[in-house]
Amino acid sequence: MIFICYICGIFAVNMNQLEFSNKSKAVVLFEDGSFYEGSAAGIIGTTTGEVCFNTGMTGYQEIFTDPSYYGQVLVTTNVHIGNYGTKISDDESEKVQISGLICRNFTNEFSRTIADSNLQQYFEKNNIVCIYNIDTRAIVRNIRSKGAMNCIISTEIFERKSWKKCLLKYLQWKDWSWLV
Repeated sequence: MIFICYICGIFAVNMNQLEFSNKSKAVVLFEDGSFYEGSAAGIIGTTTGEVCFNTGMTGYQEIFTDPSYYGQVLVTTNVHIGNYGTKISDDESEKVQISGLICRNFTNEFSRTIADSNLQQYFEKNNIVCIYNIDTRAIVRNIRSKGAMNCIISTEIFERKSWKKCLLKYLQWKDWSWLV
């Protein structure tokens, strides 16, 4: 399968769904230049969006499907994501609304017996890119001190020049006309 990033036109080949593994690499670059390297979950791909964070202790699936998060990259401050699986009836809308996820710990082992699937399967089904094993507290502190910013998450592109190109393209593409 061939993948073309709709924002910057970067090509990637052999886009098989990601085998869930702590060895798969992921990176995130923020508009202010801050950069983190972590592990990949979800699909292999690249995504961009405005970064927001949520401090909720439960309800990650409801947050992912909340229309108010449409197109945003979500940072969760709760340490454990995926620990109770997913259940379709818990969705707040017809699809996942976030464009990507940044979290501390991502797990496929869940305790809820009525869950439909694990989080990896849920993200694969909904085409979500995720980076985990990074310090989300540092990211939230940075957002709080510097304000809203955009980012790019990639589990396929590992050249810094390409990330910057894709992020700059996204910033040009984004419609800022609502800002007066």
